[in-house]
Amino acid sequence: MNKKAILKDVFLESGISVKPLYTRKDIESFDIESELPGQYPFTRGIHAEMYRKRPFTIRQYAGFASPEETNERFHFLLKNGQTGLNVAFDLPTQCGLDSDSAEAVGEVGRVGMTVDSLNDFEIAFKNIDLNKITVSLTINGSAIVLIAMYIALAEKWGYDISQLRGTAQNDILKEFIGRGTWIFPVDKSVKLVIDTIEYCAQNVPNYSPVSVCGYHIRESGANPIQEMAYAFCIAKAYSDGTIKRGLHIDEFASRLSFNFDIYGNFFEQIAKFRGGRKLWAKIIREEYHSENDKSCWMRMIAGGGGGGLTKEQPENNIIRSAYYALVSALSGTQTMALCSYDEAYTIPTEKAAEISLRTMQILIHEMGICDTVDPLGGSYYVEALTNQFEKEIREEMKKVDEWGGIVNAVAKGKIQESVSKQAYERELGRQNGDIPKVGLNIFKREEEAKSVDFHPYNAAAAELQIAKVKRLRKERNNVLVNTLLNQIKEDAIADKNLMPSIIAAVKAYATVGEIIGLLKDCYGEFDEPIFF
Repeated sequence: MNKKAILKDVFLESGISVKPLYTRKDIESFDIESELPGQYPFTRGIHAEMYRKRPFTIRQYAGFASPEETNERFHFLLKNGQTGLNVAFDLPTQCGLDSDSAEAVGEVGRVGMTVDSLNDFEIAFKNIDLNKITVSLTINGSAIVLIAMYIALAEKWGYDISQLRGTAQNDILKEFIGRGTWIFPVDKSVKLVIDTIEYCAQNVPNYSPVSVCGYHIRESGANPIQEMAYAFCIAKAYSDGTIKRGLHIDEFASRLSFNFDIYGNFFEQIAKFRGGRKLWAKIIREEYHSENDKSCWMRMIAGGGGGGLTKEQPENNIIRSAYYALVSALSGTQTMALCSYDEAYTIPTEKAAEISLRTMQILIHEMGICDTVDPLGGSYYVEALTNQFEKEIREEMKKVDEWGGIVNAVAKGKIQESVSKQAYERELGRQNGDIPKVGLNIFKREEEAKSVDFHPYNAAAAELQIAKVKRLRKERNNVLVNTLLNQIKEDAIADKNLMPSIIAAVKAYATVGEIIGLLKDCYGEFDEPIFF
């Protein structure tokens, strides 16, 4: 006797219920004429022609060991068709420590490039045209120093900084939630971010001083709705602080950008970006009274999330990343980056980095992804999910407001507590099989053979870097350096914008550790709340 199949209820990670079939009735309010690419509220893309005019920028994350080795990797990627640079820094640099600090032992150059002074930037970007290749600096706690170095480098090499383009991640609020490379208390950390926004708006107007990161928040346990909502709350906090300095939203908002995560349900990821793009445009227009469409753009880098990859059967990650790249393109990203298949084990080898690069190039040049704008536009399912995400993201933002705003919620550990609990629940789901993961909890091999080549840690390069920074301190003009460091301290005590004095100091080869160290004396350090 045949039994009638019973359809299981299906829910997305965000908690949204999925129907077996979507029809016109699910998008009755959808008006195709008011939802065109390049037109407010930009649901279908921020440009009318999108990739027909220019494909997304390919910007693989790269950097390791010394500036010399990083420069070699940069040129390898550019020679093979990469169109932008995305710089990885080692943990000492991220935490504001010089290479010869006792706290940096064993970490110099391990997970990214070491930067002690402007001299390291001079080496890392040798023979790279900063007018043609835009550079993204993935740095946060010490970002104000690295941004100052990049501007100082451009000035030293004769570039017009009013035309200088590039991006710094510089999203410190997400560091308190996700990664943990914070240094100063929350309020002072936010102050430094706003210093960079204000300075760049007035002096380097084409530079993007902040890339607000939902990516790391999602990797830390947030669901896709929270990823977008928390990122928007953070962007609003930076905007509010900048406006209090006397700037209008249209003087800086067009240079704010976002960094988002992709893994999980294919259509859920696409809908979160379309719904988020629509909502962000409305926030800037309706709440901040922007008169410039560019201020309303949700410009983003969206790429494959490491949280979706596995160390088991790592070759499967190549396939996963290809799907993530497709999601990113169908979502209307401006820039794309993919994790390499071996990153659960090691810094990507040249082979792994090249596979990720070729994945994106195949998407552009072989698959027709650039032929038409927003090909999923008008899909009953995608449009219904898009509308649902716009609504749910806004509701999640209201919860943050009820906690006293994102800065207060982060300072008290409210966001961290919520995200950490969800990360634990997600891991339990993977361990017990409730969240299927091919090669991890289904279709497993009995004996897992490791099939990746490890990128060796270069201890010799670390020793050379330590010797180099010690030599630098002996050879530079220390009278000038000390005078300029004292100026930074005076400006910090007076609550002035620190960018001008830091730029002056790094030009004289003051080090990252020296500048961050004196700011610790002025501001103190963050005391992480206990929330378990």
